[in-house]
Amino acid sequence: MRARSLLLAGIAGLTLILVAARFHPLEGQSTDSVALQGQVSSAEEGPMEGVLVSAKREGSTVTITVVSDAQGRYRFPAKKLSPGEYSLKIRAVGYDLDDPGKVELASHPAKTVDLRLKKTQNLALQLTSAEWIASVPGTEAQKISLLNCVNCHTLQRIVRSAHDANEFLQVLARMGGYANQSFPLHPQRRLAMRALEVRGDELQQARQRQAEFLSSINQSGGVWQYELKRFPRPSGRATRVIITEYDLPRQTIQPHDVILDSEGMVWHSSFGEQFIGKLDPATAEYTQFPVPLLKPGSPTGNLGLKTDPDGNLWFGMTFQGAMAKLDRKTGKIQTWSLPAEWNQDNTQVNMVGPQHMNVDGKVWHQNNGIAAIHRVDMASGSVETFQPFKDSKPGENHNIYDIIPDSKNNAYFTDFAQRHIGRVDAKTGKITLYPTPTPNSAPRRGLMDSEDRIWFGEYRGNRIGMFDTKTEQFQEWAMPTPWSAPYDVAIDKNGELWTGSMVTDRVARLDPKTNQITEYLLPRSTNIRRAFVDDTTTPVTFWVGNNHGASIIKLEPLD
Repeated sequence: MRARSLLLAGIAGLTLILVAARFHPLEGQSTDSVALQGQVSSAEEGPMEGVLVSAKREGSTVTITVVSDAQGRYRFPAKKLSPGEYSLKIRAVGYDLDDPGKVELASHPAKTVDLRLKKTQNLALQLTSAEWIASVPGTEAQKISLLNCVNCHTLQRIVRSAHDANEFLQVLARMGGYANQSFPLHPQRRLAMRALEVRGDELQQARQRQAEFLSSINQSGGVWQYELKRFPRPSGRATRVIITEYDLPRQTIQPHDVILDSEGMVWHSSFGEQFIGKLDPATAEYTQFPVPLLKPGSPTGNLGLKTDPDGNLWFGMTFQGAMAKLDRKTGKIQTWSLPAEWNQDNTQVNMVGPQHMNVDGKVWHQNNGIAAIHRVDMASGSVETFQPFKDSKPGENHNIYDIIPDSKNNAYFTDFAQRHIGRVDAKTGKITLYPTPTPNSAPRRGLMDSEDRIWFGEYRGNRIGMFDTKTEQFQEWAMPTPWSAPYDVAIDKNGELWTGSMVTDRVARLDPKTNQITEYLLPRSTNIRRAFVDDTTTPVTFWVGNNHGASIIKLEPLD
């Protein structure tokens, strides 16, 4: 049996010995290197693999989570848990924890606390949105429509409601009037619909069909008449992980995009409020940088946090109709509003592409409100506008979601409402559309790698996609868990791909060379958007915001 040493990402000086794959990564640890350990079991299963065990010290804003191995054993490294009083929680769908009470940890030796689980009396409260989609009866098209709902809330609100079809019609009309960044704790009304969006009789008919479907899967007729389905717990490699969750100071904070800078500071865009957040992961110190309000009365919030070649942070100001730059050294924020002719009530600047502005001094951004792309000359301030779908048929829906420059600062974009990857030639302005192999795939967000290949999430296609801009060829990888609906894709230094799901609460790791996919379950309901990988650690570290849970999450795989 071969042993090898790994340095745990983000934990200076802690060395773990990783033995053959059938053993837990903390196997063989001395009691001095472990703070808390034990076995998870139940009457139904005996020792239980894949149970998430979370520990939070009294008064702390940080929660640490590990996962039980094939023998049901869990271990918290001593460097992760300082002495103090801790409360424990678990995540294992179908089970509840017999609460062991508060656990007092000393500096040494390791504390042993065995955890006993019991069958839950309310399985419905534990299901993810993806498990609800798998459970409810309906056609594939009807089920796919539910993916439109999880942008603002989980499906629990629908399936546990008692609305009939007529009542759902009113709900759908109201929901359609909310801005994209709305969620139950902070709803915001939009002032106008997107230009290329279904409306009129066609919209009303679509809402009627949707209302009838929703009323057929909720509790308007009494108890659900279908089986509640559970997805398997993590196993094998998916248990070899440590997850750290940092609580933010207000529940209304929505950390949409989370990235690390060169100094290891964590930055996030705030989807519903006018600030950019900064977290020091070493101390959990948190700072906010106010963002100017440019259009009072329009929805607030920002999105699309990206870095330019100098390390400055750029972001879209959504319905405020502008892009902005934050200088990390001074904390100063500078904004560029669209000209009045493009800055209307439905204007929505979400994504900014400054990555290769050093090529020609120009920055790209999209305009979700009219399915347009704008290019700003930073020297003159002039704005060029490209409208790939200007001549679309009436009622034809298009949604330019992400803007992704290549190394020559040509702009590539995703058409979330359809299946296209598009290209705007930086020199000629020529627009080219490339349809993905999977129909109705809804390419959402992604990145351009060093070889000018675009990696992106196919939200309705349940796939990760890659488009080689040189050969103009696509490749796709299906996700193993149904209804994962990948939102974004990050690529690490080893060539592995990472994506998250706002539907399954899982983070997926794909090796495109072997097609092996590992899925790490997160400790609680997690509305995942932007994916980010820190390549400075070995193994790499994955970061993401819980957009509806007011927290920032660090996921450290142990191999």
